Amino acid sequence: MDALRASYGETSSDSDSDPGPFHEPGPAQSPPPLPPPPLSLIEPPNSLGTPDLLIQRHNPNRVRSFPHVEGNYALHVYIPVTIPSTPRKEVTLFLKRVATAVPELHVVDVDIPLSNLIKDEQKFEQVVLGKEFHVSLGRTVPIRVHQRDSVVAMLRQRLQSHRRYWIDFNKWEVFVNDDRTRTFLSMEVTAGGLAEIKKQIDAVNEVYRLHNLPEFYEDPRPHISLAWTVGDISNSLKKVIGEEMKRHVAVGGLSHKRIFTCIFGGISCKIGNKTFEVCKVQEE
Repeated sequence: MDALRASYGETSSDSDSDPGPFHEPGPAQSPPPLPPPPLSLIEPPNSLGTPDLLIQRHNPNRVRSFPHVEGNYALHVYIPVTIPSTPRKEVTLFLKRVATAVPELHVVDVDIPLSNLIKDEQKFEQVVLGKEFHVSLGRTVPIRVHQRDSVVAMLRQRLQSHRRYWIDFNKWEVFVNDDRTRTFLSMEVTAGGLAEIKKQIDAVNEVYRLHNLPEFYEDPRPHISLAWTVGDISNSLKKVIGEEMKRHVAVGGLSHKRIFTCIFGGISCKIGNKTFEVCKVQEE
């Protein structure tokens, strides 16, 4: 019961073609009252898979974002993103040159150095870019099993009415995690889609507050991460990225205004090993 009370207690506070005629999001409607949290454990802990799952099982270099506690499960709310096939070739060429200059970079989520894939362009594109990426809408945080149904229900209630919009990934950026143990090479959203994503982050923050979970960064910077390395190498990596961007623009490669564009199609929530569909936008 203490855990249930705590969940409602006070808290401190990721194509260059024409986008097309998709509808802009309409005016927000007042949602119905939020439902109460469940009053008992619905399922045993092992029903969600591995507790506190944050790192790949075969990736010893990754650092856990928070300590393992028996019965805790990692919660992650995100927009799934797939890089379209058209811009992949230019992105591949760009990343291969970066990987040559920074050989310690690894493929995101796995322990494969980008430099190991440089000689095979097709394999490089498939392994590095041919996967689903995530634009995070909230911090990855631990929750208890009894909070799962409440979190998923509230997320669906707050996020179900969103319409399609275009997301422009138009800036290469370097991010470092809070404890400066990992550096990420990412594509950031700074224009198209930014306002809509920030509204979704606000909705996720509200659900987090009601469950006594830490909210997202005060000034969120939506992005997807393509590569990572151990430690803080942000200064040297930013220098390499800047030099490569100048070279690509000079030879008519990647646009300095847009790397690629995709359509928002929905939001997912992963708790432990289980993924929940929070909202899915139907084709219009």
